[in-house]
Amino acid sequence: MSNAEQADRDYLREVTVGELIPHDDTITLADYDPDWPRLFQREADRVRAVLGDTALRVEHVGSTAVPGLPAKPIIDLVLVVPNSADEQSYLPALESVGYVLRIREPDWCEHRVLKGPDTAVNLHVFSSGEPEVDRMLRFRDRLRASDADRDHYARTKRELAQRVWRYVQDYADAKTAVVEEIMSRCG
Repeated sequence: MSNAEQADRDYLREVTVGELIPHDDTITLADYDPDWPRLFQREADRVRAVLGDTALRVEHVGSTAVPGLPAKPIIDLVLVVPNSADEQSYLPALESVGYVLRIREPDWCEHRVLKGPDTAVNLHVFSSGEPEVDRMLRFRDRLRASDADRDHYARTKRELAQRVWRYVQDYADAKTAVVEEIMSRCG
């Protein structure tokens, strides 16, 4: 294992809340499911109901938010709160409806990831004004608007998904180059 790979592993262990479980398998991609927007809406409604005004924005992101794009069958949501580092302002309420904190990244945008209670969900929490939220939405919107970029991204995902990955995050990281290439066309 290279020094960079070891550093990535160490970082994953550092930011993971609970046990870091190796994947050691290929990635399962599903064809686009027209039920994904409904699942997003259900989760968004649940989050808004429990957080009230603390939920400044809830958006559907990731591949399940792009019609026609294959995806890991996990709904990705972005939740914007006033301050994601202030976990007491939102975490107890989310835990009360079954969400579980799995990632805490204070050195990267004060990002948090929670797993959903009864649906395969990644709830990404960011602070208001965090540029990463706009970047994620621009990428989603570009894939929705450009058949060529969506198809290019789909081909890349399918190719990478066939490889065995120690952690799912390694697969996500491997997509960085194609994401950056597509983002360069977002204007």
